[in-house]
Amino acid sequence: MPFTASDVCKIIVAILLPPVGVLLERGFGSDFCINVLLTILGYIPGIIHALYAPPNTLRPPRSYHLYIILKF
Repeated sequence: MPFTASDVCKIIVAILLPPVGVLLERGFGSDFCINVLLTILGYIPGIIHALYAPPNTLRPPRSYHLYIILKF
């Protein structure tokens, strides 16, 4: 799968400002808080987490989890 221009911009932002990269990719949540802590503890761990954090589209919606629970 080729990289698009927006992917390249997100990678550059993730390297320069790791919490902002996670915020753009995952939104404000636990991943953002974890990345802020990692960046405070060390810049390199924050970058690694920002580049490793999967995009938000890979997770199924919360309603899907509720559907699975209610199904049984």
